[in-house]
Amino acid sequence: MQEILEVLDRKRAEARLGGGQKRIDAQHAKGKLTARERIELLLDPNSFEEFDMFVEHRGTEFGMEKTKTPGDGVVTGWGTVNGRLVYVFAKDFTVFGGSLSEAHARKITKLQDMALQNRAPIIGLFDAGGARIQEGVDALGGYGEVFQRNVLASGVIPQISVIMGPCAGGDVYSPAMTDFIFMVQGTSYMFVTGPDVVKTVTNETVTAEELGGASVHTTKSSIADKAFANDVEALLQMRRLIDFLPSSNMAELPVIPGFHDAEATDESLDTLIPANPNQPYDMKELILKTADGGDFFEIQEAHAKNIICGFARMKGRTVGIVANQPMVLAGVLDSDAGRKGARFVRFCDCFNIPIITFVDVPGFLPGTAQEYGGLIKHGAKLLYAYAEATVPKITVITRKAYGGAYVVMASKHLRGDLNYAWPTAEIAVMGSKGAAEIIYRAELSDKDKIATREADYKARFANPFVAAERGFLDDVIMPHSTRRRIARALDMLKAKRLENPWKKHDNIPL
Repeated sequence: MQEILEVLDRKRAEARLGGGQKRIDAQHAKGKLTARERIELLLDPNSFEEFDMFVEHRGTEFGMEKTKTPGDGVVTGWGTVNGRLVYVFAKDFTVFGGSLSEAHARKITKLQDMALQNRAPIIGLFDAGGARIQEGVDALGGYGEVFQRNVLASGVIPQISVIMGPCAGGDVYSPAMTDFIFMVQGTSYMFVTGPDVVKTVTNETVTAEELGGASVHTTKSSIADKAFANDVEALLQMRRLIDFLPSSNMAELPVIPGFHDAEATDESLDTLIPANPNQPYDMKELILKTADGGDFFEIQEAHAKNIICGFARMKGRTVGIVANQPMVLAGVLDSDAGRKGARFVRFCDCFNIPIITFVDVPGFLPGTAQEYGGLIKHGAKLLYAYAEATVPKITVITRKAYGGAYVVMASKHLRGDLNYAWPTAEIAVMGSKGAAEIIYRAELSDKDKIATREADYKARFANPFVAAERGFLDDVIMPHSTRRRIARALDMLKAKRLENPWKKHDNIPL
């Protein structure tokens, strides 16, 4: 019996060594952790239960039958994050460069099936070079099986991808279909075709970092939601994110009691809005003073900065926050903001996370670049997402809410549950100057008369009371009471039930 146990110990030690000490050292030399080290950091101590440690590929082409390593380049299993169940797989770059084979794919799909059946989040840690070319179509078939499960799990359980090394070819499409993608600065990159292929086909000379590094995907392409300085920070932040998310679309929101009094007021908010209506202010100040303990996990903070999206807590329960940012482009909505906001709103609606919207929007960004780039359709995505959402929706208009952008930003007309405004709110078709010049075009030559018309329009519409008279606002509130009013509204809306008409699925303007 002792001999058998020693054989098991030896085989486990061999599997845990992956591609061997030399390759582990090479991984460390690049500033990267190994697959198992990453899992150890991500999960609670001693909570990881591994599956399929001894799986090997069955390839026989190109001498592959002579090179087999237990685990076949991916570590899979489950564990806990702060006591809550999560499933995790980590690509092992020390084994065949983490490339995907048929057996490798079967390990991942088994995990995906378990996560879906048991309704728990799944986290993928990517560090791999793509398909194992020695296996040809078998590897491609494996990718297809993984992709299909990504789609079936979408909106049912949270799916998170962390890119911690190369992620190329077929490997990029699975993360693309998950809810969130995070990257590590300097050591991770994503692209469909690498620099060598780009050079051959288009004659462009570009480095891996320039083609698909973290800075590219967090600022330009918006593929990644956030980038972190190193593996350790990335994994610790994933633990923080998991704390905000429910385990599935049927699970209750996690509750983490805080020490921030929900009944407290903040007098400093009464002076947040500048006297000059064209002067910017930082909307994040309002968010941080509203959220429990000022804790805000922002999504895509480096992209489309004119709109802010992220998770916070109110009285310990998770909420999603969407807000215009007057510090960037005066908070206007453009194509990038429409896409970013829509995706976040739809995620919150999938997982029953209430949405709080802070509005200061002067309209949509004008210009040929925006119109040619599809602003109409991209703006409609945000409109569609808010209109479709059935979760509790609470809106606070702090200053400008002009034109169609007023409607888009979770207005009462899109089934907003409680719509508040500060006394500084201006709700109108457009700004007073533009409105006066259009309505009284014949008087443009008389500057004094136009100035009077502008003042009249401003006095009539540059306030929240016309909208309140019509019931489009539920109340005009004091800025210092914002947190208290939102917290009470969320309590009132806890039992909200709203269903859209039955459909096979919707047809959002993609």
